[in-house]
Amino acid sequence: MRVYVEGGGASRRAQEPLREGFSKLFEKVLGGRGKPKVIACGSRKEAFDDFKRALKSHPHALCILLVDSEEPVKSGISTWDHVSRREGDQWPRPDGVRDEQLHLMVQAMEAWLVADAESLAAYYKQGFRKDALPRQKNVELVAKRDLYEALERATRESKTKGKYAKHHGFELIGLIDPNKVRAASVHAARFLDTLMDHAAAGPP
Repeated sequence: MRVYVEGGGASRRAQEPLREGFSKLFEKVLGGRGKPKVIACGSRKEAFDDFKRALKSHPHALCILLVDSEEPVKSGISTWDHVSRREGDQWPRPDGVRDEQLHLMVQAMEAWLVADAESLAAYYKQGFRKDALPRQKNVELVAKRDLYEALERATRESKTKGKYAKHHGFELIGLIDPNKVRAASVHAARFLDTLMDHAAAGPP
């Protein structure tokens, strides 16, 4: 498996923390089973372009695209329907690509972070305000802007790390409990189940 992830910056050096963070998360999910290669891609458009190229350059691998949904995902539509209809994307599904090859962080990666308040508290330590995080148990219902604002309020008095920054998120994604994320997001659960199914099955 090869997972193409939105984010991380423009250079390989800048992308390394995101690769490392997701690799740690996948290790928690898969244990000793074969883990996917993580490719941090920069912008969401670059992630989609990298994914399309990989379909041709790695035809025998299961290539998976993981991006923010940016907005709510309507009930009953597929992930490919979401990105094909979304203004700013309008991505067509490449020929031969299955539903399981596109996954969404709804509505952004930060939704996965706020699903595990305990890990955030351990990271930010003194000054962290857990009560500032969204109380919504279904993190997919929290708007992207509200996620960022809540994280800023919760962390701005942290004596250890200071106010939330994107590079914090790259570290935190490797620290969170995947079971808490699974319980708070059906799209996250779908993604983690896909990883487990194919790690168990072995090479296609």
